[in-house]
Amino acid sequence: MKKVALIIGITGQDGAYLAELLLEKNYIVHGIKRRASSFNTQRIDHLYQDSRYYCLTEVD
Repeated sequence: MKKVALIIGITGQDGAYLAELLLEKNYIVHGIKRRASSFNTQRIDHLYQDSRYYCLTEVD
C-alpha cells in the first residue's frame, strides 16, 4: 500500500520540491492551494503528467 502525503501550499517553492521528492519515493501526493491566490502553478505543472499519484485541490 502506498503512503499518502498532504502538502499545504504546494504551489510554493518548498511545497513543489517536497511534492517532487515524495512522488519519487512512490507517495500519493495531495496538494492544497488557496483559491483566493492567483492560479500560479508553474512550479508544479510537470507533475500533472501522472495524475494517478497527484491531486491538486483549491480551498479557502
